[in-house]
Amino acid sequence: MISRTLRLSDGASVRVIEAGAGTPVLLLHGVGLRAEVWEPQIAALAGHHRVIAADLPGHGDSSLLPGTPALPDYTAWAARLVSALGLGPVAVAGHSMGALIALGLAVDRPALVTRAALMCPVYRRSPEARTAVLTRAEEISVGRGGIDGPLSRWFGDTTSRLRVQVAGWLRSVPQAGYAAAYRAFATGDMVYADGIKRIRCPLLVLTADGDTNSSPAMAREMAALAPHGRAVVIDGHRHMVPLTAPEAVNQALQDWLADSRKEAAE
Repeated sequence: MISRTLRLSDGASVRVIEAGAGTPVLLLHGVGLRAEVWEPQIAALAGHHRVIAADLPGHGDSSLLPGTPALPDYTAWAARLVSALGLGPVAVAGHSMGALIALGLAVDRPALVTRAALMCPVYRRSPEARTAVLTRAEEISVGRGGIDGPLSRWFGDTTSRLRVQVAGWLRSVPQAGYAAAYRAFATGDMVYADGIKRIRCPLLVLTADGDTNSSPAMAREMAALAPHGRAVVIDGHRHMVPLTAPEAVNQALQDWLADSRKEAAE
């Protein structure tokens, strides 16, 4: 696995980690994390694919997006990243905020995407859930967010090596990048919702039964809207299911990558 920095067409830099050879798979993480969160998936997929995991804007060693970016700005960033990779269309998989960006690419830039996998995405939040996430976005914007809440939602009350690792990433993320991405995440659950029915490539929507923010009902509804959609719900896990249940997630991704149904937009 190697790490390198790409320069995008707008001059921004993006740090990626890469492994393997073959058809390209781009991995996009969630708010507050970094590319290394994908290490279990990189190890599983690199035997047959060129796997690229990127630090989101303002995370890790990637440049911050200017101004007050909304979800479409992150989607445009991802499109510039795909172009900078120079590999042609890619399979794109995202987790949480990364799932919303992957969805945006599949809806708005289908020529760049051969297939899309959305892990723990949010979709049409309830009014109560929207109020809660917007409140948290405001707290983060003024530096009062803290990490105990996310860790409890993601891991429960148990202490583990994975929880400690994720806590370290949350503590190290630049405040400006964290706040900007969370604001876009908080307001992004409906941006591409109406476009899911236009996605013609194989679409995987995966979540865990214990993820209260990305519920199994959301995953099933999203998958049902797409012509080639498939929902997978992993029992006994929460929001960080790619880390806590890597074997089940990796199998779902391998099945998704082997899906031979039509990949190009009609």
